[in-house]
Amino acid sequence: MNNTTGCSANASVCEGASCVVSEENVNAILSTILSVVLTILLALVMFSMGCNVEIKKFLGHIKQPWGITIGFLCQFGIMPLTGFVLSVAFGILPVQAVVVIIMGCCPGGASSNVVAFWVDGDMDLSISMTTCSTLLALGMMPLCLFLYTKTWVETGSIVIPYDSIGISLVALVIPVSFGMYVNNKWPRTAKIILKIGSIAGAVLIVLIAVVGGILYQSAWIIEPRLWIIGALYPIAGYVLGFFLARIAGLPWYRCRTVALETGMQNSQLCSTIVQLSFSPEDLNLVFVFPLIYSVFQIAFAGVLLGVYYAFRKCQRKSDVEFPENKDKETQSESSSPKINGGFQPDS
Repeated sequence: MNNTTGCSANASVCEGASCVVSEENVNAILSTILSVVLTILLALVMFSMGCNVEIKKFLGHIKQPWGITIGFLCQFGIMPLTGFVLSVAFGILPVQAVVVIIMGCCPGGASSNVVAFWVDGDMDLSISMTTCSTLLALGMMPLCLFLYTKTWVETGSIVIPYDSIGISLVALVIPVSFGMYVNNKWPRTAKIILKIGSIAGAVLIVLIAVVGGILYQSAWIIEPRLWIIGALYPIAGYVLGFFLARIAGLPWYRCRTVALETGMQNSQLCSTIVQLSFSPEDLNLVFVFPLIYSVFQIAFAGVLLGVYYAFRKCQRKSDVEFPENKDKETQSESSSPKINGGFQPDS
């Protein structure tokens, strides 16, 4: 039978030049191998991040959860609402709008913990927020999706993969707990592990960005409007999260932490929900959006990281040229902590 669309013979869905091709055995094997590698690497990264967390100060955030509360408002308030506004503003298709909102309802990803470490954020708060948002997602995701998507889909038509959320929570909590134990018992060893983990974190972020392009080559064409939304969405998360944290009176290093936790979403979880919830025809329109978001959130996080290090370099140069600035900085240590040393409970 002749194929006039230009798609391969084993394509399950063809729409013009856009095709979704059945997964081949090679891709299935590659997907399995990469999943195992990424899982092991993620566990190592979270273990190393835990080595930078002190148990008492971590518990301080849980007992006095002002920072976590601000993060909660950003994660499940700002992001779903922003997704809804962008969807309406750009007039995208209903199925595309639903996926954009699903992206905003996902909890924070592990990448935010790595980048928070690089920008001298509050690691105790970062890990607390990631853990709590993943746990609260079990209830908040269905609620947010019901509120924002009911105009486009029937209630109950979106599948929430509670098993995937649970696995994400376990994969986060267990390695972090071991890291906190190591930091408490062997602080010198913890510092070495932390250096190794920060390098592994960089590798993990690059792999996450590249793997999707290797495995999902079938979704060649996507509407330009989704590319624009994928670029604007994480920027909105970073900016709005930062300013809400600042308005709430959090110091600068915690504002950076909240901003990263807000803008960096668990795009892998979003991909899982999309695959479970939509038909092959709908997947052809939306499947690649989580990957687009992931690429842009990492790219803009890299820009923020570069800006921060440039600022820190200029600040050091200013301290050398004008020693009196160093004295002023010492007096305001509460809002400008030492590198990865500003871990104190909310007050």
